[in-house]
Amino acid sequence: MGVKYGTQSMAPHMDDVMRLCCDLSANQQIKAAVNNSGKGSAVAGGAAFLGGLLGGPPGIAVGGAVGGLLGWWMTSGEFRPLPQIIMELPPQQQQRLYTDVMAILGSLDWTDLAQLTALVMGNATLQQQVTAALLGYITKELNAQIRYGD
Repeated sequence: MGVKYGTQSMAPHMDDVMRLCCDLSANQQIKAAVNNSGKGSAVAGGAAFLGGLLGGPPGIAVGGAVGGLLGWWMTSGEFRPLPQIIMELPPQQQQRLYTDVMAILGSLDWTDLAQLTALVMGNATLQQQVTAALLGYITKELNAQIRYGD
C-alpha cells in the first residue's frame, strides 16, 4: 500500500520518522557538536570594533585577539545528544531530514512509531541505511561533528 502523503497522514509519519531518528541515535549513543561559525566571527569582529573605539589602533589588535579567542571558544562546539539536536531542528530542516530518510524507507508501510521502529530495528541493513542518512544530513546540512559513546 505504501506511505500515504495526504495532508492528514504526512504529519504523523513525519513525527514517527523524527522519533525513529532519535531512537536510533540514542541506541548508538551518538552525540554531535554543531558549529556556529557565523556567531563566532560576529563576536570576533565586534570585539575588534569595540577595541578600536576604546583604544584606537592598539585596541583593535587587543580586541581582535580577545574576540578571536572568544569566537573560537564559542564555535568549538559542545557535544550534545543527537536526539536533542533533532528535536530542536526548525520545521524546514526536519522536513529535509524526513525527505532524506523517506528516500530509504521507500514504500515501507507502518501505522505507528512502534511498528516503524520494529521494522527498522529488525532489519540490520535498513537500520544502517537510515543511520547513514541521518548522519549524512547532520554532518552536511548542520556542519556538525559526530561522536559515539560518552
